Amino acid sequence: MNSYATEVEAANALNETYKKLRQEISKVIIGQDEVVQLVLTSIFCQGHALLIGVPGLAKTLLVQTIAKALDLDFKRIQFTPDLMPSDIVGAETMDKERNFKFVKGPVFANILLADEINRTPPKTQAALLESMQEYAVTIAGLRYELPRPFFVLATQNPIEQEGTYPLPEAQLDRFMFNILLTYPSLQDEVEVVKSTTTDESKEIKKILRAEEIIEFQHLVRKVPVVDNVVEYAVNLAAKTRPGGANASSIANEYLEWGAGPRASQYLVLGAKCNALLNGKYSPDIEDVRAIAKPVLRHRIVRNFKAEAEGKSVDDIIEKLMS
Repeated sequence: MNSYATEVEAANALNETYKKLRQEISKVIIGQDEVVQLVLTSIFCQGHALLIGVPGLAKTLLVQTIAKALDLDFKRIQFTPDLMPSDIVGAETMDKERNFKFVKGPVFANILLADEINRTPPKTQAALLESMQEYAVTIAGLRYELPRPFFVLATQNPIEQEGTYPLPEAQLDRFMFNILLTYPSLQDEVEVVKSTTTDESKEIKKILRAEEIIEFQHLVRKVPVVDNVVEYAVNLAAKTRPGGANASSIANEYLEWGAGPRASQYLVLGAKCNALLNGKYSPDIEDVRAIAKPVLRHRIVRNFKAEAEGKSVDDIIEKLMS
C-alpha cells in the first residue's frame, strides 16, 4: 500500500473510513443498513450490484448519496424500451471539418446508475456488458478505457409488469450482488417522513477520493484467507449445482441449475471485505455466510416444484447453509 506503512494500518483505516461513510450516508438514508453495507462492499471489491425493490424506496437517492460521500463522478440512465446502445456508450459524430469524433456517453463515469435496467431490450442491455466486464468500450474498432473506479448499480422493479425484458443469466452473473430492498420499518418510515417533509437540506461531506478507493480495492484482494474458508465457499457454490458430484439433495430437488465459479470467487472476495469492514484482518466462515444470499440469489434458478411449493430462493440458500 502506498499511503500506509503496513497493511494492518491500511485495514484499520478502511474500518474507520467505513464508519465515517455510514455516518454521512445515514444523514440522508434512514435504515437500510444492510443495503448500504452491501453497496459499499461491492465498491471495495470492484464488483457491480443489482438493487431490487418496489418504486419509492429511495434506490436512486441511495446511489446519489453514496457517490457524494465517495466524491465520485455520478451519471444516471433511465432505461426505456427505445433506448439505444449508443445512448449508453456514446457514438461517433461528424464535426464541421467533416472529421469523425467520438462523443462519450454516460457510461464514462465512476458510478453509473442504470435505472430500471429490465425495461430496455437485450441489445441495449448487452451494451453495458463489455463495460462491466472489461472496464472499456469499443466503438468503430477503437477501445476507450473507462475511468477508475468504475461501478454499475442497476435497479429493477420486482413487480411483474408488462414491457419488461428479464436480464439474461450471463448478464446477471456479472453482478456481484443482488440486493433486495424491503419496505422500511414503521419507526424508520416516521423518521423518513419527518426528514423529507421539511425545507432543510442535508450536506454530505466527502469522505473518500477515487485514488483512496482504488487503494482499498487492492487491499481487499491482499487479505489472507485460510484454506477451510475458501473450501467452505467453493463447496457452498458446488452444492447448488443439481446433478453435480457435490450437489446437495435440496439442489437436486428444487433447482433447475446452480451457481458457476464466479459465485465462489465473489463469496471469498465479499467475505474478505466483510471481515475488514467489521474490524477483522482475515475472514472466517461467518463472513462467507453473511454475504451468501446476495451473491447466490441471482445465480440459482428454481424448478417448477420449488415454485409450486412456494420455496423462495432465499429459503433454499438458507437450507444449503444449515
